[in-house]
Amino acid sequence: MSTTAKLGMNYTGMQMSPKDSEKLMDAVNEVLPDVPGDEGALASERGAMVFEADRIGSVALPGSAKGMLKSGLDKLRGKSPELLIDKLGERLAFERTGVRLYEAVLAKASVLEFGDADDLTGVFKQIRDEEAEHMTVLVEALEHLGADPTSQTPCADVAGVTAMGVMQVLTDPRTNLAQSLNALLTVELTDNAAWELLIDLAEAAGHDGISQSFQLPLAQEREHLVKIKSLLKRELIRDVA
Repeated sequence: MSTTAKLGMNYTGMQMSPKDSEKLMDAVNEVLPDVPGDEGALASERGAMVFEADRIGSVALPGSAKGMLKSGLDKLRGKSPELLIDKLGERLAFERTGVRLYEAVLAKASVLEFGDADDLTGVFKQIRDEEAEHMTVLVEALEHLGADPTSQTPCADVAGVTAMGVMQVLTDPRTNLAQSLNALLTVELTDNAAWELLIDLAEAAGHDGISQSFQLPLAQEREHLVKIKSLLKRELIRDVA
């Protein structure tokens, strides 16, 4: 499967039928002035729905006396343990999805033809394995706080929905390697920023040990970003040159 897009019978642009395009624009100019109202009603309805909607789930109460004690101590210090737990749950969900994303791109890379396939799949396998290791680090951090790592926090729910589009790109048999790498680039950019934020949140909450344990995952995520950017650039330049 080639990286290069091919010229073909693409009928989506207006230039394919100038006569019909002119009629379309004339119709727009004729009809629009007669349509009552504007986007205000839609904005108002959306605002009402936002005001009335419930939150996306909740952070589970600690399931142990140790967890209740730690949460209580954080509350007494003016901290918000549920916020940190929520964001830890988000990263755990994201890293778990990351493993699945790299499994998906590995399946695609194994059947596409290029000269350095072994080198490419080696990179994907390394990143996949490190994403799995990051899950373990996050589980340990949650357990240290007395939280249940198997519960889905609100931000974890949102992270799962966010990743659905990337998974659809990677598992679509029509997407080529460059398109798949471009989707992974979105993931790695998000991952880097999220780990940096998580470290800052852990430090602000007074959990320096947790913050320190996240330094290696952040360093590895930075390497992932460099590798995906380099692979994407290589694939695109290969066809342009």
